[in-house]
Amino acid sequence: MQFHLERFSKIGDSLRREIEEVGKLVTFGKRDDPFGFDITLEYFFFFFSGKLKVFEMNLSNGKEQTLYLLGRGDMFDTVTLLDDQPHEVMTEVLEPGEALRVPIGKVREWMYRYPVFGEIVLKYVAAQIRHVEELAADLTLLDTKERLIKLIIQNLERSERTGQNLLENLSHAEIAKLIGTVRHVVDRHIKQLKNEGVIEAGRRKIALKDMEKLQEKLDNIL
Repeated sequence: MQFHLERFSKIGDSLRREIEEVGKLVTFGKRDDPFGFDITLEYFFFFFSGKLKVFEMNLSNGKEQTLYLLGRGDMFDTVTLLDDQPHEVMTEVLEPGEALRVPIGKVREWMYRYPVFGEIVLKYVAAQIRHVEELAADLTLLDTKERLIKLIIQNLERSERTGQNLLENLSHAEIAKLIGTVRHVVDRHIKQLKNEGVIEAGRRKIALKDMEKLQEKLDNIL
């Protein structure tokens, strides 16, 4: 097993060898639950492939809010990594994949011994904090169509930067959980954007048709 993720291209051969020696490659499927908070107290995961949803749920009414979609190059669970406490979020595998499982204590050790590695992890955590702050603000300040437009543009920017399209193969129900609404509302907004000529939409796929027009809509929002 070789530890070659774009995010960690500058960590150096010495640390890379250590990671490869102690890490174990694990596979996960749609019916698996390999990322429970009891497991993440002991292990940390670097994702090579697949798609994992991290979310909160109101058990009394079944409402969900997706916090993150994790794919190649992402890490889990950074909260437990930093505070050594259980992080009681829920996870669901949306696409099967592979991850490198490493004892979480070793990851903490590497953060101190290898400053470049520590900086990469801390910048990743900062990006997650910014994402959740932005999500909280958007849920309060933007309507559902505005949140959908912003999500499409952000996903496009990530796709251009990393080659990953996290919205690909997502149902409208899952997209709704990303922006704090329900499926039929997303159905309506996607149909509107399609009729306006800014996107093309098919089964579990949204393609951008007019970036300039969509960006103009977002600029008018922000």
